[in-house]
Amino acid sequence: MLQETKLVRRLSLLDSILLLAGGIIGSGIFLTAQDVALNTGSPLRFLSVWIIGLIITLLACFAFAEMGAMFPQAGGQYVYMREAYGDFVAFLYGWMIFTVSCGGTIAALAAGFSLYIGAVFPALSAQHVVLTLARFNVHGHETALNLTRGHLVAIAAIAVQTVVNIFGVRRGAVLQNITAWAKFAAIGAFVVLGLVLGRGSWSHYTAPLPASVATPSLLSGIGVALIAVFWAYDGWVYITWVAGEVKDPQRNLPRALVLGLLLVGGIYLAINAVYLYALPLAAIISSTTVAQTAAVAMFSPGAARLLGLTIAISCFGAMASCILSGARVYYAMAEDGVFFQSLARVHPRWRTPVWSLVLQGIWSAALALSGSYDQLFTYVMFMMVLSYVLTVVALFVLRRKMPDAERPYQCTGYPWLPALYVLLGGVWAINALWEKKLEALVGIGIVLLGVPFYLYWRGARARQKLVVNPSPTMGQAP
Repeated sequence: MLQETKLVRRLSLLDSILLLAGGIIGSGIFLTAQDVALNTGSPLRFLSVWIIGLIITLLACFAFAEMGAMFPQAGGQYVYMREAYGDFVAFLYGWMIFTVSCGGTIAALAAGFSLYIGAVFPALSAQHVVLTLARFNVHGHETALNLTRGHLVAIAAIAVQTVVNIFGVRRGAVLQNITAWAKFAAIGAFVVLGLVLGRGSWSHYTAPLPASVATPSLLSGIGVALIAVFWAYDGWVYITWVAGEVKDPQRNLPRALVLGLLLVGGIYLAINAVYLYALPLAAIISSTTVAQTAAVAMFSPGAARLLGLTIAISCFGAMASCILSGARVYYAMAEDGVFFQSLARVHPRWRTPVWSLVLQGIWSAALALSGSYDQLFTYVMFMMVLSYVLTVVALFVLRRKMPDAERPYQCTGYPWLPALYVLLGGVWAINALWEKKLEALVGIGIVLLGVPFYLYWRGARARQKLVVNPSPTMGQAP
């Protein structure tokens, strides 16, 4: 029989805050400004939508904090959904996390890390082909599947971080703490030097868009802009996944959720303020690499290379948080008997879910090689936010199902603030479904692909229980 508790509580409040903040701040904040500017259409709305996204996310955090203090176990959101809705809904959530959310995020961050490292150190760039794996002829055009130095850098980053996390959660936390502080220092230098010494203009904050630039209607535009904003904020749930290893989780988990998210919101607002100081909104809309464009405008072409190193560090740090946290979801699923049983094994010395980390690393590396992760993650972003809405609804379900359960932290503003999040999140989901029909429907399809796997593992669990606890009449003569 597997032990019920095998992980060790070694993460402090500071570790938890840095894990949350470091996990959120990856490449998203450096890539989303163009989409946000295009859909908001004015400098004021361009900055305000980041505050709106922070407030809406905080509403969910308050609800998650109550459930996190109630169930301080590995798996976090997976556990809350299991307790409220049962195994099936929880499994589909965990399936999405494994196949696309974590796997795709790690692959995308590894690719982003290799891309920016290649820009700083050209010898490591993806332009250098190491091996041609296959050649295809598509409609008369020959296409090659190549293994590049960029691929090797991405896979090496995944492998190194996976190995570090295998050798103990404390080592994994130290790695992500170091990268988080390095990231904060680099971003702080970019913001302070940009506003104090950089070439820019405060008039960009009031300059209207040229009439030739078409923007969507106010509500629809803000709704679509929030897709990019929610993607940039995504990752705050990581700390709930490692709740089984947080010290004094009843106090530290709620604090980490709120303080970490406020820290990230302040950083995001400062970075976008620098973008707007460096460039007018029309220039932000026309640039696909806003961060680099802003760095060049404020300083010199050489500054873009230093910013590339900052983005590489940011990607590496976010990957560290995701690798540490994601493996705990599959561990919790395996303990429930709805995933590979080997993933529930914890190393007796290192006290980490070794096989969960290894499988996650292999799958993420495969996605990084395939190059298909970006579109997959776009498809599932709709489902991610929908899962947050369902989990906040779970707060109301658990209040009814478990009225006498101990609640070390009670959701701020209950029932009005969580109800407001459900309303806002529901409206956003409907708007996203309307504006991005294909992406939303494919996201639903990816999640439903897990149904036959759930049926298989549920059947295997039932058969195992039958073997361990046979019926009293089995084997007896009639």
